[in-house]
Amino acid sequence: MEKEQQDKLTAFIAENKGKRKFTQSVDLTVNFTGIDFNKQDNRLNMQVLLPNGRGRDTQVIFFADDKNLSAKAQAAGAQVVPSSELPTIANDKARMNELLNKELLAQPSLMPQIAKAFGQFLGPRNKMPRPAVGSDVGATIASIGKSIYIRSKGKYLPTINCVVGTEKMTPEEISANIDEVVGSLSKKVGKAHIKSVYVKMTMSKPLRL
Repeated sequence: MEKEQQDKLTAFIAENKGKRKFTQSVDLTVNFTGIDFNKQDNRLNMQVLLPNGRGRDTQVIFFADDKNLSAKAQAAGAQVVPSSELPTIANDKARMNELLNKELLAQPSLMPQIAKAFGQFLGPRNKMPRPAVGSDVGATIASIGKSIYIRSKGKYLPTINCVVGTEKMTPEEISANIDEVVGSLSKKVGKAHIKSVYVKMTMSKPLRL
């Protein structure tokens, strides 16, 4: 981020932080030009690892029966749910809604059962669990806590919105996160297709960077 943009971001955060009784998120909006996201090949489905994390604790649910994987997941702070609980959760509307607010991982062999139990509810909301590939489940869970997921959805408008931190983070930390997101998008679609970038807090007006 250039110095002028950094100064604008620093002033914006100083002006808007601490004005609410809750911790505001810092959100990024990126608008594109010259891309038709109605075309399947152009749609975004990306994981971006933020260098400074999201600024909040992330709750992870790991669907697993394998005792070794379950132990590693629990050690990393995840809540482990065995396959035997899938039918019970699927029939409990409150528990299904809770899944929408958490990050979901699964033992790969359980994906067919999960799709059968949760697919109709989680699928349209882009919240189906991701299969945990590899043996280092702890590292995967740690990376989820610092990652955001950028997906084209809805009416496939030429814009994306994502979280890049909270008001409790320093401007430099937020700036580095923004640079990572914009850089990742530039590599994916080409810098020339990024029309504009805005940042806002939960209750603030947006600022164009």
